[in-house]
Amino acid sequence: MIKRCLALATVGLLWFGLISQASADPILLDWPDLVPENERAMFDEKGLPAVSHDGGAAPQSLIGNVRPELNNSEVKIPGFVIPLEGDQDTITEFLLVPYFGACIHVPPPPPNQIIYVKFPQGAPVQQLWDVIYVVGKLKTENTHSELAQTGYTIEGTSIEPYDDL
Repeated sequence: MIKRCLALATVGLLWFGLISQASADPILLDWPDLVPENERAMFDEKGLPAVSHDGGAAPQSLIGNVRPELNNSEVKIPGFVIPLEGDQDTITEFLLVPYFGACIHVPPPPPNQIIYVKFPQGAPVQQLWDVIYVVGKLKTENTHSELAQTGYTIEGTSIEPYDDL
């Protein structure tokens, strides 16, 4: 009888642990959180790239590593959307960037400041013109698009309005 009670208690604790892990809130990140601690001073010194008005493609700075300890974390991060794949109603793949115009009118941010987002269920286009939150599983994966190299990928599970204004 005691063994049975211990077994049931163990199963109950394991089950409760799995439930609480599954329902844990995502880690709320901001863009500096994606930069390794030992590179933050260098990142701050460089600041945001200057706007280029010459019409040519500005080169992307490839400095900046990712933070491997963030790999496979459930996260929530704000940003601006640069559409890559989709149709007139929904977008299924996009770049998430820290400021408006990144990758378009200025040199792209470093790879650790661009996130490639896969959103298979499709995000409504009208939701994506302002700052949004993307929620999903963050991976430290390099991807290349015609616009920029990225240091992170998110498997998106939801998009939320940015409400911190």
